[in-house]
This record gives sequence, structure tokens and C-alpha cells, in this order.
Amino acid sequence: MESHMRIRPARTRSAGRVVTILVALLGLLVVVAGCGAAGGGKPNDGGPIGAVNPYGSDLAADGTPENGGTLVLGTDREIVSYDPTVQNSNMAAMAVYDSLMKLTPDGKAEPFMAKSMTSPDQGKTWDLVLRPEVTFSDGTPLDAQAVITNVQRHIDKVSSPAHAYAAQIASMTATDPYTVRFALKAPLGVFPTVFAQPITYGSLGLIVSPAALAQYGTDIGRHPVGAGPFTFVEWIPDSHATFGKNPTYWQQGLPHLDTLEFRPIPDTDSRLASIQNGDVDVAFGGYSQELVPALNNPNLKVYYGPGNAGEYLYFNFAKAPFDDRRMREAIIRGFDLNALGASQYNNRLVTAKSLFEETSAYHTDAASQEWPAYDPARAKALVDEYKASGGDPTFTFKTTTARRAMGEFIQAQMAAIGITIDVEYYDLAQFSSKVVQSNDFQLTTWVGGFDSPYPGASRLLHSGGNTNYGKYANPQVDQLLDQAAATSDDAARTQAYQQVESIVGKDLPVAFFSRSYLSTITKPEVKGIDRYTSRDMFYANTWVDR
Repeated sequence: MESHMRIRPARTRSAGRVVTILVALLGLLVVVAGCGAAGGGKPNDGGPIGAVNPYGSDLAADGTPENGGTLVLGTDREIVSYDPTVQNSNMAAMAVYDSLMKLTPDGKAEPFMAKSMTSPDQGKTWDLVLRPEVTFSDGTPLDAQAVITNVQRHIDKVSSPAHAYAAQIASMTATDPYTVRFALKAPLGVFPTVFAQPITYGSLGLIVSPAALAQYGTDIGRHPVGAGPFTFVEWIPDSHATFGKNPTYWQQGLPHLDTLEFRPIPDTDSRLASIQNGDVDVAFGGYSQELVPALNNPNLKVYYGPGNAGEYLYFNFAKAPFDDRRMREAIIRGFDLNALGASQYNNRLVTAKSLFEETSAYHTDAASQEWPAYDPARAKALVDEYKASGGDPTFTFKTTTARRAMGEFIQAQMAAIGITIDVEYYDLAQFSSKVVQSNDFQLTTWVGGFDSPYPGASRLLHSGGNTNYGKYANPQVDQLLDQAAATSDDAARTQAYQQVESIVGKDLPVAFFSRSYLSTITKPEVKGIDRYTSRDMFYANTWVDR
């Protein structure tokens, strides 16, 4: 049986079907106008969704924590591995490892499991000082040599999501038992950030016990041992993963909970139902289909921040027709965000027309203004111009089975500007590796929000970025991204990122259409939520008011 489903409009979608969709969308636009969907910005006013406790709850306002109990968490996919050198999304990683550094709401890094991280020479050399009281759950010390051993794994393993950061290290030296000196190949003013990233984006700050590495070898991904608030108990794939309270955790009096149980619930509707009916205490939401109903449910609590980048379409610069800017602009100008919001986002689409969200210091209004506006007549003219120059504008659009409505929407939108396309749907488990990471697409969907511009913007836009799946390359953008990362001057960094955002608005490496909807949805009795907008959590302070 084939692993994906293909819809060919010439054979399975009649012209009448496409017209019907277009008419329906026009009707929805009238509804939008009548409901005032473009206004607002507050979480529940019917307009675009605003941030709701994006970095977690107010620990002081949550009250006096209660100890004990089990927290059941529903994730949007099965975990691939607990090895930080393996690319995957893993909401349980912070439970077993914690992180040496931690991102602040403004995207900078501050010490967490580490005591400090400073540079004596404007970013060429960095001294990481560890806390002597921190030990791994197996009783061995989290010392300088443990950090060196772990970082070396990322250097040696090219496929590691953190390899690009580790490869910038020229040497590592234990200057004393609890201090590591990193000498870099070139200044990197934001180097501490890569010790604060979640496992999904690649992190040097998730440290595995060297004793466990020696014991389990390549099977460490199934037997994680860290210094986090919880210890690994068992993992039954496609069922659950269980973690118990770490009695030797470095923060005294924590964690509050006895047990964490993570359950993979890949189906969006099932995941929403699980938190609504109480089968799970926490759900990691991935789409607006979960976020909007949760916001409207008085029996649930929501944590959400739109973040930077968000949901977008990847253009493949290595394949026609999107190696031609005219076709990239045509897609964006032919993509009606009002109709999309009405048909698929409950009139609550958080529109994205720039790299950075509007409240970011790295964003400028000029960047949003120069982004191509919806203009189907201009889009059709660009398509006709491309055809006249000998190009073939037809293409295949690939997405996940969870986004069938998006597939039909894109198909209808393209028909309106004179392009007939194929649509292929893939299971989420196959989609990431078989389509996106394999560069086997012309146009596809993706969700890629980030808290910190480094390495977030570099991963997406740098010619060597590990999530630059469309193979976009602009030497000026590379230079500006490198400058922003290298400098220790905040003003210079801001200026560089603003320039990057402006160039992106002209090059159109991806088609931004929405910020992300990565949310944390909980029962109201769950307290002490501490999170990134990527949904990755720190679990030591979490408790349940029974």
C-alpha cells in the first residue's frame, strides 16, 4: 500500500468542485466582514489570537505548591529518541536532562543548571562554570569533563541538530573540575544561547551522564540518564513513557510531582478530546483546531505565544517552478489569507507577513509593508509572464493528512490564478523525513517558530541552515546572520536582523501566512507551568492542585 494519497485535479477534482470551493470561500469572506474578524487581538474577542501566558504561569500567583501525584501529558507525536544528538521533537527531554542555560522572554540566555557563562574577550572565548551540587541521577558528577564529553558527541556527529553550533568550537579545556573554557574559531556573541535551546532545535545544554553513555553506547536514546527533575522509568513506544521523581535533584524541595507520564496522541481531534474529557492533564497543541476550542472552554487553561516565523510554505529553490521569483510572488499574491482564516482558522488567523513577529525588536513595519499583498490579478499576470518565458507553472503540493483542508484550499486558490496542481498527503511520521528533510517537494507546509533569532533565523535562512529545506541562498543574508551572531553589541545585532527581515521580504524564501499555534493546554488545577513558545517545558515547578 502506498504511504501517501495523491489527489489529481484532472481526474478526481472536477471543475465544478473547484468552482464550488471558490464560491464557498467568497461566502466566507462575507461572514468575515460581518463578524469583524480582522480586529482585536485579545485571546477571546473573536479576532486574531493574542499571546496568553506565553512563558507559563505566575508561580507566586499559583499559590502554595502541593507535593505528590502523577501528571499525564498528551504529545502530538511519538518520541524518536532521548539522545540529544538525534533530531526529533521530544517534550520529555527537559524532564530528564534540564538545561545548562535557559532562554529569557527576550530571546537571550541566562544560567540555569550552570552557574554562569561569560566571555573575557567579546565572544571568542567562553567560560562555563558549573554548580558543584549538581549530580546525575546515577550519582556521578555533572562536571567539566561530562560537558566536554557531551559537546564532543555533537562535534563528531554531523547529523546532530546541534552539530553546526558545536563545529564552531576550536577547543575545550577543563580549567578546573567545574569550569569549561570554550575557544571558538571566531567570535560568537550569542554562544550561550545554544546551551539553552530545546532538543528539537539542537542543544549543547542537555547533558547525558558519561557513565550511562559508557554503559548503553548507541542505545542511550532508549536509556536516558540526566540531572533533571525526573528519572527515566520505562518507555513503551506508541503507548507511554514514564518518569519518576529524582530524589537527588539539584534544586532542593523540587520537583513537586512524583510521576510524569507522556502519551503520544498524533491525531489532532483525539488530542483535543483527551484534554477536554480529562484523559490527560496537559496537551501539547500543534494547531489552531486545538487552540481555539481550548480558549473558548472555561474548564481549560491555555498557554500560547505566536513567536517568530510560524506556519509557512516552503519553496524549493532547487526545482522549477519556484527557482523563479515570479512564481514565488504569484503564490503569495494568490493566497487569500482572509479566506484561509475564515475557512480553517475560525476567523482567528494570526497573520504573518514578516520573519519576526510585530512586537519583536528585530521587526520593522517596513518589512510587513513590502511583503506582497493579496492580488490575484497580479498573481495571474506573473504566472502568464512565467509561461510566456517558457516555464511550466504546474506543480505538486505536499502536506500532511491532518491538512487536507489546506490541500483543497491551495488547489482552489491556484485554480483561480490559472494553475492546475496535484496534491499529495503524507502521514506526519513520514512527512518530515520523506518529504521535507529529503528535499522531495516543490511546495510544502511547515511549522517553524522560534524564541531566539539565533539560531532560529540562521537555521531557516542561512545557506547552511539545518532547517533551510528549500535550499535558499543569499550571500548577503548569510553575512548579516553571521554578523548578528558574532557581535556582542545588541544594537548592531538588532540592525543586522532588521536588514535580514527586509531582504527576506524581497527574496521570498518562504511564504509566511500565519504565526504558529504551538500551545500548552491544561486542566485548571495544573499549576507551575514554565515553558518556551515552542511548547518545551521545565517540569520542576509543576504541581497539581488536587
